Amino acid sequence: MKIDWNRKYTTVAVYSFIVIACSIVFYLISSQVKVFSNKISDFIAILYPFIIGFAIAYLLNFILKFIENRIISEKMKGKSPARVRAISMLLTYLVAGTLCYLFVHFVWPELLESIIGLFNDIPNYVNNATVMINKLIEEFNLTPASMEILESKWKELTDFIMNFMTDIIPVIGNTIMVVISSLWNIVLGVIVSIYLLKDKEKFFAISKKITYAIFNREHSYKILELTHRANKIFGKFLGGKILDSFIIAIITFVILTIFKMPYTLLVTVIVGVTNVIPFFGPFFGAIPSVILVRFVSPIKAFWLLIIILIIQQLDGNVIGPKILGDSIGVSAFWILFALLIAGKFLGLVGMLLGVPLFAFIYSIIKDVTEERLDKKGLPVNTDDYMN
Repeated sequence: MKIDWNRKYTTVAVYSFIVIACSIVFYLISSQVKVFSNKISDFIAILYPFIIGFAIAYLLNFILKFIENRIISEKMKGKSPARVRAISMLLTYLVAGTLCYLFVHFVWPELLESIIGLFNDIPNYVNNATVMINKLIEEFNLTPASMEILESKWKELTDFIMNFMTDIIPVIGNTIMVVISSLWNIVLGVIVSIYLLKDKEKFFAISKKITYAIFNREHSYKILELTHRANKIFGKFLGGKILDSFIIAIITFVILTIFKMPYTLLVTVIVGVTNVIPFFGPFFGAIPSVILVRFVSPIKAFWLLIIILIIQQLDGNVIGPKILGDSIGVSAFWILFALLIAGKFLGLVGMLLGVPLFAFIYSIIKDVTEERLDKKGLPVNTDDYMN
């Protein structure tokens, strides 16, 4: 039976029913938050292989498109698309598998050795720093009250460092155990990613078909346009930041090796990983790296700080703009705003995805604002409102 939305009482009755139903659902959820959250957690746990598979497919799609469009398509003109896709996917997973193998075989053992060595050497570093501070206190001939305050603060700092290192070991162990226990989900995720990449055009066509079936033509066009826009913003940002961070990691490793810095590989990984985070990433990478090297040699710690500053200037002014371009399309103020808000609510993931998410929302607000201004016959350029 088709509802006549033009009839006043029918419309009021339907809207009343929707409001009452939503109120009942909201009451049931709010009165049993723990049960509801546990059900949600169980449901998400079931979807883990598909979530992992989608993430793997989304990241590998950058490699797949490059191989398929730049390498295979030119050498296999006239061949069936299925064959081109199969060979491109084989090469894509070979590249990804080779990178994982190189990391596990060469980087991971050295990284683990550096971390274990750091934990073992921390008591010696603390003792050496304590001796140095005591010498400084004697040379400056501080008053007993100043010495007591300084010693108290130093004891608080050393206790914090020792507690942090003691607490972080179980965290690393638990993380490793979670990864190991999730190996089956990762394997299933890889299988899911293969199916997603193999038939990605078909999946998109199905989504497009469902969209046209549910919404009218105008709304369908807008939804699909927003989907393309979100994919473009997130794709360019994530792909560009990963490539940019990889280049920065290589440059950092080469320079630190030349200068014979301690914990070269560990510092390289810290700098490379934190560089993915916009704006705050260089600070997150520089501070712990300099502190680590400071325990070994204050002079080398100073030079490390200079090296990181030079590399970050190179990244911010040359490498980053060349790779990322204007993929975000928002000012530095809004980038900082997005990082603070998303980081507060979503932590590290929010700091990574907050900027492209805000850029996407910002683009929608911009379109709506300019469309309304255009209908009113007002200028849409921001510069026209400066005076």
